[in-house]
Amino acid sequence: MKYIFTILFLSLSICVVAQTADEQKLLTTVKEFHQALVNKNTISINQQTDKSLSYGHSNGWVETKTDMIKNLETNYISYQSFKEDSIKVSSNGNIANVRFVAAIEASLKDSRITYNLKVLEVWVKKGKRWLLFARQSVKN
Repeated sequence: MKYIFTILFLSLSICVVAQTADEQKLLTTVKEFHQALVNKNTISINQQTDKSLSYGHSNGWVETKTDMIKNLETNYISYQSFKEDSIKVSSNGNIANVRFVAAIEASLKDSRITYNLKVLEVWVKKGKRWLLFARQSVKN
């Protein structure tokens, strides 16, 4: 009986460690994505986003993946800083939601604004990579 409980405990421990490592990889990807926005690294953004991306802003504006990359390249929108706080990850298999509070400095059509937002991002794991599938924010 002790042998069975030991095996069960070890199996559960391995699953928890694997999930924690996977969530840590996702957190790293999330922060890299936000930094790519600031750096206008459209190559990285293209690799970190799903082709069906829906990127919602707090004012109701929604960008597709193509829109987002075009708007960054043309300076329609420009991010000067992106800081996350209180990040929480909840995952279920190959899908995860990431919630956080953000302080974002951005320029839209040359008008610079600081946004304090609550953000929800939905990430999908394809192969070994996490891709941003959807994002929505509201004013904090």
